[in-house]
Amino acid sequence: MSYNILETRNLVPDVHLMKVEAPDIAKAAKAGQFVILRIDESGERIPLTIADFDVDEGSITVIYQVMGKTTRQLTTLKTGEILQDFVGPLGTPSDIRKIGTVLMVGGGVGVAPVFPQARAYREAGNHVISIIGARNEAMLILEDEMAEVSDELYVATDDGSKGHHGFVTDIVKDILDSDQQVDRIVIIGPPIMMKVGAGVTASYGVETLVSLNPIMIDGTGMCGGCRVSVGGETKFACVDGPEFNAAGVDFDLLMSRLSLYRPQEKQALENYNTKCGGDCRCH
Repeated sequence: MSYNILETRNLVPDVHLMKVEAPDIAKAAKAGQFVILRIDESGERIPLTIADFDVDEGSITVIYQVMGKTTRQLTTLKTGEILQDFVGPLGTPSDIRKIGTVLMVGGGVGVAPVFPQARAYREAGNHVISIIGARNEAMLILEDEMAEVSDELYVATDDGSKGHHGFVTDIVKDILDSDQQVDRIVIIGPPIMMKVGAGVTASYGVETLVSLNPIMIDGTGMCGGCRVSVGGETKFACVDGPEFNAAGVDFDLLMSRLSLYRPQEKQALENYNTKCGGDCRCH
């Protein structure tokens, strides 16, 4: 079975949106879940969090950042072309229910998985405060979409080109120091951002959840590639997560494992760019 690409769009430099026709997955998808796709028969399997789903259209939207050979190859695909595999929804859905006030925090491309959660929390009757950030204004994604699903929206940029000059965690701390009641915090972004965020929220006693994206192969808990340490126990992000309580996550181990194959990934991208100029489909 192949999957039609309905739309491709470059959002900001090196961050792309792809909408794929997958009606069965769209019917079953819930916020917090992910898919694994493969471009062709010999392609690498890569996990991508579901950024949006439309049951009526029968579509799944993913947003990805170009990090290596396969994500670079993805950018060459156009509307009307097909993917070999598109498997999902995978992972445990987020625990969405009426809690009170939920603080949603997204950094960089991490704003993409935050979006469907923010929408779901608001639909469940929560007061949603969202904080999104990027290195600069030009790298900021989904600002309008996040505004639509949030009761309050704050923006932070590292260089101060838009919103708060600094990090999203600065705004998190300001809100927690205010009189605002916060009942749950969800932080999604680069591992170092989630680690820092978990450190900021730890002393306030507010439940803080993070979504982990470790190295993953089969997405069913069989290969063990996505194992992470949470509360001193080994968990598999593909079936036990990808969402975990931040307080127990060993972020240093996560970041160490994410760097295991960095030399090979760099070499694969260099080979692809050399052989293909970044604009062909051969291997």
